[in-house]
Amino acid sequence: MTRAWCSAAVALASLVVAGAARGAESEADIRWSGAVTGFYYAMRDQPDFGVGVASLDRGSLHLEARYNYEARNATSVFAGWKFAGGDTVNVEATPIIGALFGAARGVMPGLEASVSWRALDIYVEAEYVHDLDHSSASYVYSWTELGWTPVEWLRVGLAGQHTRTVDTGRDFQRGVFGQIQFGTATFAVYAFNPDSGSRYIIASLGIRF
Repeated sequence: MTRAWCSAAVALASLVVAGAARGAESEADIRWSGAVTGFYYAMRDQPDFGVGVASLDRGSLHLEARYNYEARNATSVFAGWKFAGGDTVNVEATPIIGALFGAARGVMPGLEASVSWRALDIYVEAEYVHDLDHSSASYVYSWTELGWTPVEWLRVGLAGQHTRTVDTGRDFQRGVFGQIQFGTATFAVYAFNPDSGSRYIIASLGIRF
């Protein structure tokens, strides 16, 4: 591991521990909540595959597990601490640190963040995947959404991702999306690279509890 990577990982881990050591939160803030989301990648020129993401939150503590997300046939687990603030403009940031195992092995410092103002919002998810088997295979993963919520149950917008799970020849893949919320469930469809022969569709269904 490089000294810079070690420093980043230690800093993120220290941030999580420091956050956990802050004063006791109110009872309303420390209830457990979570979500489970499944994604189906309908590919044009590659085999289709699925991705699973599950998260648990208790107050500011954030725990997350993913499958097929950073790499095919690999599982990742994360822990993080959420910081939130704002009134007219709401900001949330969750530094995370995680491990990848299975078909690929790695350690991953990262950040999940969102900014919302009225009906507009930006969501960014980024992490550095440090490959423990082949350091030259390490890379930065990112997922970005720019969303607009014209009514409470509908959200539409633009999406982009930098990933190695899908190989389309594009360094940054871009597309559009639409989400429909009904109760505690959210259904979404993403259309990536619509102007390319390597276009593909992602359908997702998430349940909050």
